[in-house]
Amino acid sequence: MSLPRNLSALLLAAMATTATADTVEIEGASFPATIETDERRYERIGHGLFRYMIWDAYAGAYYQAQGFPRPAPLSKVPRRLELEYFHAIEAEEFAEATRKSVREALDDATYEELSSPLETFNERYRDVEPGDRYALTWDGDRLTLALNGEMLYEGNDPDLASALFGIWLGEEPLGEAFRDDLLGR
Repeated sequence: MSLPRNLSALLLAAMATTATADTVEIEGASFPATIETDERRYERIGHGLFRYMIWDAYAGAYYQAQGFPRPAPLSKVPRRLELEYFHAIEAEEFAEATRKSVREALDDATYEELSSPLETFNERYRDVEPGDRYALTWDGDRLTLALNGEMLYEGNDPDLASALFGIWLGEEPLGEAFRDDLLGR
Protein backbone atom coordinates (compact mmCIF):
# COMPACT_ATOMS: atom_id res chain seq x y z
CA MET A 1 0.00 0.00 0.00
CA SER A 2 2.88 2.39 0.66
CA LEU A 3 4.28 1.84 -2.84
CA PRO A 4 1.20 3.23 -4.61
CA ARG A 5 1.09 6.20 -2.21
CA ASN A 6 4.78 6.92 -2.84
CA LEU A 7 4.27 6.41 -6.56
CA SER A 8 1.32 8.81 -6.52
CA ALA A 9 3.37 11.42 -4.67
CA LEU A 10 6.22 10.99 -7.16
CA LEU A 11 3.88 11.36 -10.14
CA LEU A 12 2.29 14.49 -8.67
CA ALA A 13 5.72 16.01 -8.05
CA ALA A 14 6.80 15.19 -11.61
CA MET A 15 3.64 16.76 -13.06
CA ALA A 16 4.14 19.91 -10.98
CA THR A 17 7.73 20.18 -12.16
CA THR A 18 6.67 19.76 -15.80
CA ALA A 19 3.94 22.38 -15.45
CA THR A 20 6.37 24.99 -14.12
CA ALA A 21 9.41 23.98 -16.19
CA ASP A 22 8.15 26.03 -19.12
CA THR A 23 7.64 29.16 -17.03
CA VAL A 24 10.63 31.46 -16.74
CA GLU A 25 11.18 33.73 -13.77
CA ILE A 26 13.18 36.94 -13.92
CA GLU A 27 13.69 38.84 -10.66
CA GLY A 28 10.36 37.49 -9.41
CA ALA A 29 8.40 38.12 -12.64
CA SER A 30 7.03 34.90 -14.15
CA PHE A 31 6.34 34.38 -17.84
CA PRO A 32 4.65 31.18 -19.04
CA ALA A 33 5.74 29.39 -22.22
CA THR A 34 2.31 29.93 -23.75
CA ILE A 35 -0.56 32.35 -23.25
CA GLU A 36 -4.08 31.99 -24.53
CA THR A 37 -6.10 35.13 -25.04
CA ASP A 38 -9.15 35.80 -27.19
CA GLU A 39 -9.09 32.19 -28.41
CA ARG A 40 -5.54 32.57 -29.77
CA ARG A 41 -2.51 30.77 -28.40
CA TYR A 42 0.78 32.67 -28.20
CA GLU A 43 4.19 31.02 -27.71
CA ARG A 44 6.99 32.74 -25.83
CA ILE A 45 9.83 33.52 -28.25
CA GLY A 46 12.19 35.02 -25.69
CA HIS A 47 12.47 36.84 -22.38
CA GLY A 48 14.88 39.20 -20.70
CA LEU A 49 15.74 41.85 -18.16
CA PHE A 50 15.94 45.51 -19.18
CA ARG A 51 18.52 47.52 -17.28
CA TYR A 52 18.48 51.28 -17.20
CA MET A 53 21.92 52.56 -16.24
CA ILE A 54 22.66 50.39 -13.19
CA TRP A 55 19.06 49.52 -12.24
CA ASP A 56 16.95 46.54 -13.19
CA ALA A 57 13.98 48.44 -14.67
CA TYR A 58 11.67 45.67 -15.86
CA ALA A 59 11.44 42.10 -17.09
CA GLY A 60 9.72 41.17 -20.30
CA ALA A 61 8.65 38.38 -22.59
CA TYR A 62 7.79 38.43 -26.28
CA TYR A 63 5.14 36.07 -27.66
CA GLN A 64 3.90 35.25 -31.15
CA ALA A 65 0.82 33.37 -32.26
CA GLN A 66 1.43 29.72 -33.05
CA GLY A 67 1.78 28.86 -36.71
CA PHE A 68 3.65 31.98 -37.83
CA PRO A 69 7.34 32.42 -38.77
CA ARG A 70 9.49 32.97 -35.70
CA PRO A 71 10.42 35.59 -34.77
CA ALA A 72 8.65 38.22 -36.88
CA PRO A 73 8.32 41.18 -34.52
CA LEU A 74 7.75 43.95 -37.05
CA SER A 75 5.41 42.08 -39.38
CA LYS A 76 1.66 41.99 -39.06
CA VAL A 77 1.64 38.58 -37.34
CA PRO A 78 -0.26 38.34 -34.06
CA ARG A 79 2.15 39.11 -31.23
CA ARG A 80 2.29 40.16 -27.60
CA LEU A 81 4.84 41.88 -25.38
CA GLU A 82 4.53 41.73 -21.59
CA LEU A 83 6.61 43.99 -19.35
CA GLU A 84 6.63 43.77 -15.55
CA TYR A 85 8.04 46.82 -13.78
CA PHE A 86 10.33 46.90 -10.75
CA HIS A 87 9.98 50.64 -10.02
CA ALA A 88 7.17 53.20 -9.93
CA ILE A 89 6.79 55.13 -13.19
CA GLU A 90 4.31 57.92 -13.93
CA ALA A 91 1.98 57.72 -16.91
CA GLU A 92 3.42 60.88 -18.46
CA GLU A 93 6.91 59.35 -18.40
CA PHE A 94 5.59 56.42 -20.45
CA ALA A 95 3.94 58.81 -22.90
CA GLU A 96 7.10 60.91 -23.30
CA ALA A 97 9.34 57.88 -23.79
CA THR A 98 6.91 56.32 -26.29
CA ARG A 99 6.59 59.54 -28.27
CA LYS A 100 10.38 60.03 -28.35
CA SER A 101 11.17 56.42 -29.29
CA VAL A 102 8.59 56.28 -32.08
CA ARG A 103 9.67 59.71 -33.36
CA GLU A 104 13.31 58.62 -33.58
CA ALA A 105 12.44 55.41 -35.41
CA LEU A 106 10.20 56.84 -38.14
CA ASP A 107 10.62 59.24 -41.03
CA ASP A 108 8.76 62.56 -40.83
CA ALA A 109 5.85 61.56 -43.08
CA THR A 110 5.18 58.28 -41.28
CA TYR A 111 5.42 59.93 -37.88
CA GLU A 112 2.98 62.63 -38.99
CA GLU A 113 0.49 59.95 -40.12
CA LEU A 114 0.75 58.16 -36.78
CA SER A 115 0.90 61.20 -34.48
CA SER A 116 -2.85 61.39 -33.78
CA PRO A 117 -3.38 57.66 -33.04
CA LEU A 118 -0.12 57.67 -31.06
CA GLU A 119 -1.34 60.51 -28.86
CA THR A 120 -4.65 58.70 -28.29
CA PHE A 121 -2.64 55.63 -27.26
CA ASN A 122 -0.36 57.68 -24.98
CA GLU A 123 -3.37 59.17 -23.16
CA ARG A 124 -4.29 55.67 -21.95
CA TYR A 125 -1.12 55.05 -19.95
CA ARG A 126 -1.47 54.81 -16.17
CA ASP A 127 1.07 55.17 -13.38
CA VAL A 128 2.69 51.86 -12.42
CA GLU A 129 3.99 50.52 -9.14
CA PRO A 130 6.51 47.71 -8.66
CA GLY A 131 4.94 44.43 -9.81
CA ASP A 132 2.54 46.03 -12.31
CA ARG A 133 2.49 44.53 -15.80
CA TYR A 134 1.68 46.11 -19.15
CA ALA A 135 0.69 43.84 -22.06
CA LEU A 136 0.83 45.18 -25.62
CA THR A 137 -0.97 42.88 -28.06
CA TRP A 138 -1.60 42.89 -31.80
CA ASP A 139 -4.01 40.05 -32.62
CA GLY A 140 -3.90 40.55 -36.39
CA ASP A 141 -6.83 42.97 -36.40
CA ARG A 142 -6.72 44.79 -33.10
CA LEU A 143 -4.06 46.56 -31.02
CA THR A 144 -4.60 46.53 -27.26
CA LEU A 145 -2.82 47.79 -24.19
CA ALA A 146 -3.70 46.31 -20.81
CA LEU A 147 -2.37 47.03 -17.33
CA ASN A 148 -2.65 44.09 -14.93
CA GLY A 149 -5.34 42.61 -17.17
CA GLU A 150 -7.42 45.81 -17.39
CA MET A 151 -7.92 46.98 -20.98
CA LEU A 152 -6.77 50.58 -21.39
CA TYR A 153 -6.58 50.96 -25.16
CA GLU A 154 -8.05 49.29 -28.22
CA GLY A 155 -7.38 50.28 -31.83
CA ASN A 156 -6.93 48.72 -35.26
CA ASP A 157 -3.89 50.41 -36.82
CA PRO A 158 -1.24 47.86 -37.88
CA ASP A 159 1.31 50.62 -38.52
CA LEU A 160 0.90 51.96 -34.99
CA ALA A 161 1.29 48.40 -33.70
CA SER A 162 4.56 47.96 -35.61
CA ALA A 163 5.85 51.33 -34.40
CA LEU A 164 5.08 50.46 -30.78
CA PHE A 165 6.59 46.98 -30.93
CA GLY A 166 9.60 48.56 -32.66
CA ILE A 167 10.44 50.44 -29.45
CA TRP A 168 11.71 47.15 -27.99
CA LEU A 169 12.09 44.93 -31.05
CA GLY A 170 13.08 47.25 -33.90
CA GLU A 171 16.42 47.89 -35.56
CA GLU A 172 17.26 50.62 -33.04
CA PRO A 173 15.46 49.52 -29.87
CA LEU A 174 15.72 50.92 -26.36
CA GLY A 175 18.25 48.17 -25.65
CA GLU A 176 19.87 45.82 -28.16
CA ALA A 177 20.67 43.11 -25.61
CA PHE A 178 17.08 43.21 -24.32
CA ARG A 179 15.73 43.02 -27.89
CA ASP A 180 17.96 40.07 -28.67
CA ASP A 181 16.83 38.30 -25.49
CA LEU A 182 13.17 38.91 -26.36
CA LEU A 183 13.74 37.52 -29.84
CA GLY A 184 15.49 34.45 -28.46
CA ARG A 185 18.80 35.28 -30.17
